[in-house]
Amino acid sequence: MTHQSPLITGIDTHAHLFRTDLPMAEQRRYAPEYNALAEDFLGQLAKHNVSHGVLVQPSFLGTDNRFMLAALREYATQLKGIAVVDPSISDTELDDLNADGVVGIRLNLIKKPLEDYTSPLWQTFFGKLAQRNWVVEIQREIDDLASFLPAILESGVEIIVDHFGRTSTGIQVSNPAHQDFLDLLSSGAPIWTKVSAAYRCDANLEQAQTMLATLRSAYGHSELLLWGSDWPHTQFESQTDYPEQYQFMEALLPNMDERKQILITNPSKLFKF
Repeated sequence: MTHQSPLITGIDTHAHLFRTDLPMAEQRRYAPEYNALAEDFLGQLAKHNVSHGVLVQPSFLGTDNRFMLAALREYATQLKGIAVVDPSISDTELDDLNADGVVGIRLNLIKKPLEDYTSPLWQTFFGKLAQRNWVVEIQREIDDLASFLPAILESGVEIIVDHFGRTSTGIQVSNPAHQDFLDLLSSGAPIWTKVSAAYRCDANLEQAQTMLATLRSAYGHSELLLWGSDWPHTQFESQTDYPEQYQFMEALLPNMDERKQILITNPSKLFKF
């Protein structure tokens, strides 16, 4: 039986699901001591009148996307997913993920050496994603984004930059590396930015508002901005929670037209809700 998709009242584009008893990736910076279940996430969405969500495969589960996929299948009318995969993945495997509601892949590049994204392996992989209208979501500090994003864009795929570009000093127009990134946004390249998890940038509301204004100014509009709660706020669980992040978003986006653009219009288009 097919369930009717709920009316879109908001899309939280960044949340993670996991259980402590799942096999963890060997190379990981963190392992959770609690469970984050689909029911808990959907409960938070319901309390805040947010209808849909995008699950992002957490790094500590590596390329084992099964737990996320089970949630995508169970709540297919409400959830989509961003998977973590090996670039040598086959077309058949990508098609299976697509059928389960996966809409992109994530590269978590925090404190990692960069790959050669111009290589045939990566360009072929990105090309396969572009054919499926998937997106490449990147978590990386802002300082060298402009050095490798063009190589990924070359394949025709769209990019999401996580969490304001993970800057701990704000987005500084006086910093040439930051300005290079802003120039890419100004160029009209299909790069989306998540105005999410300001706490990962050591930013308070005022600093987040400044970063948002800088991004908006570079783009010349708000049409490529997304919001996510970053639930369950891994490594920051004791410092914040869903209600606080939702209130932060309301304060960050006081203009109702812009809020609707960022919470509904933009993610509906990008993630095919």
